[in-house]
Amino acid sequence: MNPTSLKIALVQTDLYWKDKTANMAMLEEKLMNLSSNVDLIILPEMFSTGFTMDAKEVAEPMNFTTTKWIKQMAAQTQALVTGSIVIEEKGNFYNRLLWVRPDGKVDFYDKRHLFRMAGEDAHYDMGTERKLFELKGWKIMPQICYDLRFPVWTRNRVEDDKLEYDLLFYIASWPSPRISAWDILLKARAVENLSYSIGVNRIGQDGNGIPYSGHSAVYNFKGETLGFSESKEEILFIELDLDSLQEYREKFPAWLDVDIFDLQ
Repeated sequence: MNPTSLKIALVQTDLYWKDKTANMAMLEEKLMNLSSNVDLIILPEMFSTGFTMDAKEVAEPMNFTTTKWIKQMAAQTQALVTGSIVIEEKGNFYNRLLWVRPDGKVDFYDKRHLFRMAGEDAHYDMGTERKLFELKGWKIMPQICYDLRFPVWTRNRVEDDKLEYDLLFYIASWPSPRISAWDILLKARAVENLSYSIGVNRIGQDGNGIPYSGHSAVYNFKGETLGFSESKEEILFIELDLDSLQEYREKFPAWLDVDIFDLQ
């Protein structure tokens, strides 16, 4: 076994509209029947409800039903499980990505860029922190859907003479009419940040009649496609290698010429 590898499962699935019980049951069956052991399981954006603006109707506090379910899934699969749900905290509503370890420890990232074209900015509160997580020696940056259109927020900065993350991933409810932008930008984020880039998108049609065509994908630091899923129900498995990334960064050190800036 390669100690620098990371085994990942990208769960591309349809979702039941605002039905947490049905979604958790469906996803539990998928996760309990994984064909191989993995380190990280990535679920889509708002995996328990679909992408809804009915925040007050579907929201729950931290460590309530869905958080407890994802903790259970992490414990049973012995993998880190991540995906976003609607969280209410002190009267505010967040599209919150949960990062749940098998030991039950939970971290989170709140979506920064709220999709105003669907009114997300009117129903949810904006996240204010960039987050970096660690898994098996990998530095990982989580992002959510519309964040993909804003490269400054995710720029791989140089700290202590090295880049701050190795893997950038996006969970999404990215509609079919704009799927070409999803494909282009996921690949661009990998190249410009000299990192692996992953996108996990849903399929099917939501309660508002909006269609989704998947295109969950994995790209390496050169923009090469390591895995891609069309519009079908599928769990895409991929194994990433940290040594290959580090070797490429040494051979092609474009990161030494990055522009320094302040994010406000």
